[in-house]
Amino acid sequence: MMAPFFNVVVHRENGNRDLNGLCAGFEMKSWRKEQLVNHLMDYIPEFALTYSELESIDARDIRRMLRNAATAIYNSEKYQNRGEFGELLLHVVIRELYNTLPAISKIYYKDGPNDTVKGFDAVHVVCHDDTLELWLGEVKFYTDINKAINDVVSEILDHIKSDYLRNEFIAIKNKIDGKWPHAERLKMLLDPNTSLDTVFDRACIPVLLTYDSTVIAKYDSSGMKYLAEITDEFNKLYERFIEKISDKVPLTVHLFLLPLKTKAALVSCFDERLKQLQRI
Repeated sequence: MMAPFFNVVVHRENGNRDLNGLCAGFEMKSWRKEQLVNHLMDYIPEFALTYSELESIDARDIRRMLRNAATAIYNSEKYQNRGEFGELLLHVVIRELYNTLPAISKIYYKDGPNDTVKGFDAVHVVCHDDTLELWLGEVKFYTDINKAINDVVSEILDHIKSDYLRNEFIAIKNKIDGKWPHAERLKMLLDPNTSLDTVFDRACIPVLLTYDSTVIAKYDSSGMKYLAEITDEFNKLYERFIEKISDKVPLTVHLFLLPLKTKAALVSCFDERLKQLQRI
């Protein structure tokens, strides 16, 4: 069993609006940029391939499947503003912190290797005995946290409108792998004859926001001063998010905040590692 990668510095429960303030941590007087990227690479096959493909992998297929998965994310020199890295981050965070199961790989169904994916940024489930909890994720992989909060709240409000949800549910149903163990139960939940009230009772929205943090930039280890400052930052940002979203969203919202030293350096490191994987 592996140790968790992310440090949960702050966890706040507040009805149906909770907070997880995360940190990638420090090592040898540096923020763990390379270690974070290497950790995310382990999830690329699960993120980018279908359930059937993952189940069919054998020793002879590993290199080819890894290469295909890496290429599916993107294959472009214009990588600084692409959203796939944020979607992968969200995937890993909710998998590790809440033991979710990916329902579909939206990356797999892109029309082309450099196309962007529309709709929710993650579609996962959590199994509770004979019921499924549906996780419809949103991520803003930004440098500016205020813009991230404003944009994600606006997007959530658009995405919970009934017409949008119905269209998105049709798209999700069409992408569910028939061999996935929970396929039929999820299709029933997303069926047009199932009331949205029923769906809302069994759904939540995980929200991951990243930002360049002046607190991260000031420190090279997670000592008491760092923990006090980053905790204060998390709590202030949480209050700002709660004020914006208020009671406008009738679903549970899980907020994840992940401060970065710099997004630009992290994305460059990710792009380098992704292209290495594409060449294996």
